[in-house]
Amino acid sequence: MQCYTSKKILKQVSFCIFSLMPIQENLQDFEGLKRMDPLVIGSIYDEYFPAVFRYIRYRVGDETQAEDISSDVFTRLLVAVNNGKGPETNIKAWLLATASNAVKDHHRRFYRHPIEDLSEHMPDLQTSPLDTAEKLESGQVVRQALSRLTPEQQHVIALRFGQELSLEEVAEVMKKKVNAVKQLQFRALASLERLIDEKR
Repeated sequence: MQCYTSKKILKQVSFCIFSLMPIQENLQDFEGLKRMDPLVIGSIYDEYFPAVFRYIRYRVGDETQAEDISSDVFTRLLVAVNNGKGPETNIKAWLLATASNAVKDHHRRFYRHPIEDLSEHMPDLQTSPLDTAEKLESGQVVRQALSRLTPEQQHVIALRFGQELSLEEVAEVMKKKVNAVKQLQFRALASLERLIDEKR
């Protein structure tokens, strides 16, 4: 019994130390960010832009729009810091939560004023037209199924599989408990599978 208790305590201590590490590593980033130090802002941008961009591109599906929205997220960071409302414990979690809100804003604008896009990409001549059509149809089915999920389900799918974040990281970004994230992910995947099967 004592061995079990010791292992349990060791796991809790390890988790606490692990969860505090990013805060200590980024302490200089927080201080520099509050001072609006250009070098710190540049390093934060360089470090986190790829993750923010991947998340947004996964949610939006368009590279150009993802670049614009990603830039907006970093603009929001500077405005928030300037107003004293920037991140306090985890810059990445704050940026991804802000990215989620920016994607929601984008979808609201898009649904109010839909724009029909023309594809700029030519089909690969190495593949047959049938293969190309099947790939496009399969991608469309998945995108349509994803769009029918709740925003919260879309968010958890994008963070877990688009960003490849751990359950703990997703819980921090979404401000939920790990078990709630597990349940949300399970329901999202079950709904996604059901919606895809309906289209086939």
